[in-house]
Formats: sequence, C-alpha cells, structure tokens
Amino acid sequence: MRVLRDPAGPPARSPARPRAPSAPGSPVRGVDALLRFGGRRHRIVAALVAASAMACALVGLRPGSASVTVLTAARDLPGGALGASDLRAVAMRPETVPDGALKPGAPIVGRVLTGPVRRGEPLTNVRLLGPGLLSARGPGTVATPVRVADPQTARLLSAGDVVNVLATPSSWDGAAPARTVAEGVTVLATPGGEADQGALVVLATSSAQAAELASAQVGGHLSITINPHIK
Repeated sequence: MRVLRDPAGPPARSPARPRAPSAPGSPVRGVDALLRFGGRRHRIVAALVAASAMACALVGLRPGSASVTVLTAARDLPGGALGASDLRAVAMRPETVPDGALKPGAPIVGRVLTGPVRRGEPLTNVRLLGPGLLSARGPGTVATPVRVADPQTARLLSAGDVVNVLATPSSWDGAAPARTVAEGVTVLATPGGEADQGALVVLATSSAQAAELASAQVGGHLSITINPHIK
C-alpha cells in the first residue's frame, strides 16, 4: 500500500483510536477494583487498631472502679513520727499494690516509720513500728528499741543488718573494757532520733537479750559493731 506524502510536511497519520473501557467482567477491571478495596481495607484496619490502642491507654490511666486507693509518701521522709501532711492517697492498679499496703482511714498519723521512705512509695505495715516488724521472725522474738550513743555510726545501719551491741559504763575511765550485751541480733528499723539523745535503733532480740540491753542502758552507753554476716 502506497503512502501519500505531502511535499510540505511529514506524512499524515491516522487519529488514535480511543481505548475502549474495560468490560464489567474483564480481568483488568477486576484487578483495579481489588486494589482499591485492599487499600480501603488497610486504612480501616489501621484506624481500628489506633482507636483500640487509645481506648486501652485511657482505661489504664483513668482510676476506675477496679483501682485500689493506698497511702503513699507525699515527699521524701527521713523516718520518725508521721504527720497528716506526710501522706497522699493514690489510686493504683490492684496488681501493683504491695502486700500490707495502708489505705485511707488507717490510724497511722503519729506512728513511727522504720526508716527513710521515698516520695510516692506506698506505705506498708512493715514500714511502721509495730507487730508487722516481727511477722517474718521466729517465735519468742521481740522488737527491742535501743539508743546508740553515736548517731553517725547508727546512720550506717539499715534493716537486715546483723550487729553486736556493746555497753560501756557512764563513768568509764578506760580501766574496764566494754562488754558485749547482745550478739548477732538483726536490725529491724532505724527510725532515728534526736542527736543529743543518741540514735534510735530497733533490734530483733530474745526476751533475755532485751532485758540485758535495758539494764545496760540504765548505767551506760551502747555502741554497735556490724557483723559481716550476709543479709
């Protein structure tokens, strides 16, 4: 077939035929629809996942009916007697509440802390001077408060330390040596005390050791040595 050329320009081309739309049942139309549906589906799933995560976060942060309100330290507490301003009520999840946690309404104002407590720490029964200190001790054990003459030495102690207690007569002139009045006793608490009266330390002792310590304090001063036993 001969193509007629125009001497003044390029050969004439036939106009392009418009592409016919795909038939409703054609494979091409089906693939396009599937891709569009898959994209919408992924967006819907992503939106649902995001909404679920947000709902879980809100439920976890909101103090609901399943939460437990306990008393915590309103600030860092060094020990000693508790006041109303030292405490703050906080809602916690049940699984995070420690055993023996104290709740609002418990008569603890005026009770004595066994040692320092950090801000936000839940208060438990073993943090207060009382029967809770002996809950893990054997029968016949008593909690014996003593005052150590040197407060600086007492600051080295913490609950669980094993110590020996020595007594020195008030009129000691160096002639008579200090004597051991309690050996291998465990420190239960270090609530502190006035510096001019010595440092208060609570020990787990037998009844016989408690009587010996009380007698030694009347006529002398007490000091301690830290036993190298592992806690």
